[in-house]
Amino acid sequence: MSKVFKKTSGNGHIALYLGKRDFVDHVDSVDVVEGVVKVDSSGLEGRKVYVYLACAFRYGSDDLDVIGLSFRRDIWIKRVQVYPATENPTKTPMLESLLKKVGEQGYPFAFQMPTDLPCSVSLQPGPGDSGKACGVDFEVKAFLANEADNPDEVIDKKDTCRLMIRKIQFAPANNKAGPKAEISKQFMMSDKPVHLEIALEKECYYHGDPITVKVKINNETTKTVKKIKVSVEQLTSVVLYCSDIYTKEVCCQEFAETVNANSTLDKSFQITPLLSNNKEKRGLAVDGRLKDGDTNLASTTLSQGEKEMQGIIISYKVKVNLLVSSGGLLGGLTGSDVTAEVPLTLMSPKPAGECSILHIIAI
Repeated sequence: MSKVFKKTSGNGHIALYLGKRDFVDHVDSVDVVEGVVKVDSSGLEGRKVYVYLACAFRYGSDDLDVIGLSFRRDIWIKRVQVYPATENPTKTPMLESLLKKVGEQGYPFAFQMPTDLPCSVSLQPGPGDSGKACGVDFEVKAFLANEADNPDEVIDKKDTCRLMIRKIQFAPANNKAGPKAEISKQFMMSDKPVHLEIALEKECYYHGDPITVKVKINNETTKTVKKIKVSVEQLTSVVLYCSDIYTKEVCCQEFAETVNANSTLDKSFQITPLLSNNKEKRGLAVDGRLKDGDTNLASTTLSQGEKEMQGIIISYKVKVNLLVSSGGLLGGLTGSDVTAEVPLTLMSPKPAGECSILHIIAI
C-alpha cells in the first residue's frame, strides 16, 4: 500500500497531491508524473494556478544565493495551467483515486518526461560539508500567478507548494552473460608474456551482492606474479556545459596469490562494493533520496544511446591488476604490472507488484 503525499501552500489556497514520489525510467519510456492540485478559488479572481515539473542540476545551496548567482541549472522543465483548467488529462486509476479524495476542488495534471533525462543522483558531501548536496533532482511545484503564462514573474513563497520526486531505474529483468577481457603483456628480458583473462559471472549485479570475478593467469615468463588486486571503480560523468569524468575507487581487495614462472592459475575472487565503506569520500555519487532515507551507491545509468544525456551519468568497471616481481636475489617488486578491466552494471532489483492508495501524508 502506498501513500498519498500532500503539500499545502503557505496561504492555504492551493495544495499539491501525488500518489507516489518514485517514477521509473524503463529506458524506452518513463512513468507519467500525475497528480492533483486542490484549489480554494475564493479570493482568487483573475489569478491562475500553474504546475511545473523540473529536472535540475544543483551545484550549491540555495542559501548561498545572496548576490544574484544561480546555483541551480534547469536541464528540462515543463509547465501547465491547471486553474482555470486548460487541459483534461486522461483519467488513470491513480488520478481517479486522487480526485475522489480531493473532491470538486481538485484539478488534475500529467507530465510525460523524455527518456534522455538523467536519474536522481547526489554527490556525497565531505565530512565537514553542510547544506544541500550537489546532484540531479526533480521537483513538482504548484503556484499562484497574477500574470498569464509569464515564466519571469516573481512568485511569492506563500503562493507555492512543491514536492521533490525521484526518477529511478531498476535492473533489467533478464540478466545476460557477464563481460570478458583478456590481455597479454611481455616484459623486458623475457621472450614470452603473462596472459591474463578476467570475466564476470553475469552482466548485472544488485547493490550489496558479492561480485564474483573469474581470473585466469598463464605466466610463461621467468618472473613471478606476487599479488592480485581486484577493484571496482565508479565513473561519474558530469555533462553540462562540457563533459568531465571523475573516477573513484569504491572497493579494493588484494589477494596474496602467487603464480610462479611457467605456471598457471584459474580461480574466482569475490568483492562487494558498499556505500557503508565509502562514507567519507567527498564527491562519490549515490542514488538520490527523499529527505533522510537510506540510499546506496549510485546505480548504473541505462540509456538507449540515441541522444546524449545531460546531468550526471554513472558507470562502473571491475579491474584486475597483477603485481609482477623479478624473483631476483633482492626479492623486491619491479613495479611491473598487468591490468585488465570489464564494465560492471550495478543496480537495484525491481520491486514486486504495484501498490494502491492508502492514506494521506502531509509533508
